[in-house]
Parts: sequence; structure tokens; C-alpha cells
Amino acid sequence: MVLYPAFEMVKTSFMSIDATGTSHGFTGLSNYRTLFRNPNLTAVLERTVIWTISIVVLTVLISLPVAQILHAKFPGRRFVRYALIVPWAASVVMTSTSWLWILNGYYGVLNRILLSLGLIQDQKQFLGSQTQSFTWLIIVAIFVSVPFTTYVVLAGLTTIGEDILEASTVDGASGWQRYKSIIFPLLRPALLIGMVINLINVFNSFPIIWVMTTGGPGYSTDTTTTLAYKISFRNADIAQSASMATINFGIILIFIVLFLKVSRWRDDS
Repeated sequence: MVLYPAFEMVKTSFMSIDATGTSHGFTGLSNYRTLFRNPNLTAVLERTVIWTISIVVLTVLISLPVAQILHAKFPGRRFVRYALIVPWAASVVMTSTSWLWILNGYYGVLNRILLSLGLIQDQKQFLGSQTQSFTWLIIVAIFVSVPFTTYVVLAGLTTIGEDILEASTVDGASGWQRYKSIIFPLLRPALLIGMVINLINVFNSFPIIWVMTTGGPGYSTDTTTTLAYKISFRNADIAQSASMATINFGIILIFIVLFLKVSRWRDDS
């Protein structure tokens, strides 16, 4: 179920395949050479790195305090926990479509709120330029990613014994000292798992970008995943798309190897 499709993907990247899907034999590295000559590839690779790192880092920075709040005892905590999981449990396509309506330049609710508050004088096209579009894509991706990461961190918080925290309080440790020296180090296994899974999910993310901008204007908000889709279904070049997917697959394998190395280092230490 896993190895055979991966094998076919790699094999296809070395084949010559026309728009009808007919194979014309082995062509070596010609698909990769064509791909590397793509004038949009460099910008897409840079954007993919920015996309992945910014979302993962900001998601973790937001999830840490949110998980700490949800770990505290307060009235309605169970309801808040249930509510938080909705953006992650819901369909990403549905969430992206909802945000597309929210950001609509003519009837979007965000424009109506900003106009009512007097913060803007005219309606804004939030997805009308490359910089704004890409920024909002990152915001939506963080919105989708925070619940999962928060629950991973929350699970880590529940494993920390209350006796350790009580002992540190008795010893005179402040709240920040207790968090920095005790809680955060004990959260590292949970953080590592959350970051790696987020890294893979964000890197391969397709629905948010495709639903909200289809990678446009032009190729200005594409990542390697949406670029591979465009090459395959817009340019009808299945083999070149397979070469892009193979490169993505290689990058993911590197992430997995790094994760295993870090995990092994942790077990040894």
C-alpha cells in the first residue's frame, strides 16, 4: 500500500509520458533537467521553506501558552477544550472555504468589521497581492495547526507530576523559573513529536493554498506541492510532476531520518 505507489512515482519520474498517459520509455534525468530549468522553481522552493518553518515555529509558540491555559483548572475548561479541536477536526477544505468568504473583498465579514470599527475607509482585497495572500495563507494554516499541537503539548503537561512542581514551589522557584527549568524540559518529547508531524503535514499542505488562491496570482503563492499539481494537471506533464513529487518525497525522508536520529540521541542520553 505504501511502497508500490512510491516505487511507481519514482519510476514515472524517469519515463517519457504524453498527455494521454501513454509511456514512451525510459528518458533518464531529462524530466529533472526540465524541472530545474523551470523559472518558477527557485522562488517556489524558497517560499516552501518560508511556509514550512514559519508555520511550524509560530504554531509551537502559540500552542505552548494555550496548552498551559487549558491545563489550568477553570469553569468550562472541558467545553473550551472541545471547542479548540474543531478547526483541526473539521475538513481543511471547508475551513479554507470559510476563510475565503471571510476575506472576500466585496462581501467578506472581515471587511465589514474593519469598516464598522473605522479602521479602514475602503474595502480591502486581502488576497489581491502576493504578499498579502501568502501572509493570510500562513495565518489560516496556523489556525488549522494550533489545535493539534496544543493537544500534543497538553498531553505532555499531564505527564508532569504535581509533586515535582510543588517541590519547586517550596524551594522558592518563581512561575517563570518553574516553567523554564522543569516544565519546558519535560515537554521536549511531546514538542518533538508535534513539530515533526506538523513539519510533514505543513510541507505537504495542499487544500489551504489551492482553495484560497490556487497558487496565484500566477505562481506567486505556490509551494512545491501545488506546483507539482499544476505541472501534472495544467501542463499535462505527468512525468515531470512525478519528478517534483520524488524530490518532495526525498525531503520528507530527510525529515524522518533527522527525527529518528534525534529520538535515538534522546534514548541514549
